[in-house]
Amino acid sequence: MIEIKNLNKKYGQSDGIIDVSLTAEPGKVTAFLGPNGAGKSTTFRLLLGLDRADSGSALIEGKPYRDLTAPLWTVGAQFDGSGAHKGRTAKAHLTWLAQSNGIPHSRISEVLELVGLSDAARKRVGAYSLGMGQRLGIAAALLGDPRIIVLDEPTNGLDPEGIRWIRGLLRTLAANGKTVLISSHLINEVQHVADHIVVISGGRIVQSGNVDDLVAGHHDLEAAYFDWTGNAAKGNAA
Repeated sequence: MIEIKNLNKKYGQSDGIIDVSLTAEPGKVTAFLGPNGAGKSTTFRLLLGLDRADSGSALIEGKPYRDLTAPLWTVGAQFDGSGAHKGRTAKAHLTWLAQSNGIPHSRISEVLELVGLSDAARKRVGAYSLGMGQRLGIAAALLGDPRIIVLDEPTNGLDPEGIRWIRGLLRTLAANGKTVLISSHLINEVQHVADHIVVISGGRIVQSGNVDDLVAGHHDLEAAYFDWTGNAAKGNAA
């Protein structure tokens, strides 16, 4: 389970996020939806120990990320593409991750096959397309077969077949009892896969709930989204 409570982060005089709270539960895909610059990446950086909050908490199974032992067994994260050095092959990248966390070597070929990169395992990452890099980042996230998966804009760079694949993967992971948290600015993609949606705009949470509840009173999710984010923008401007 992921529990983020009253999280705040400033960058100089600018607010990154303000009093952000959200929960992601096992067996569900939770989507963190918002426009570019809304605070999604800041929240993920704080959750994954890449930055420190000014106040509030971000816990993974009751602990900060930095307190996890062999974290890839507990939480797998894809953040900012593949995360691999361009001069390394996909297999080499996954090998050092596996060795650093005590993950069996056999798991490397399993995740490469799962994400469709078996034939490109010995190809240098610098020669990968954006979509292939995205698949490698997801492979790394799944390497330790973790209970919790955090993916930042997982459809970025994927072609239509790849988008269909990631939808199925996310639903399968949730059906197997995993806690799945994704960020996105793509309303249509979120609607296809999410059980629970949290909407952020201007660094603040403006709505959360399941799709049916959120759409109530609006023509569709897109109309509701632009209503919430538009109102938030007006409030920030005021």
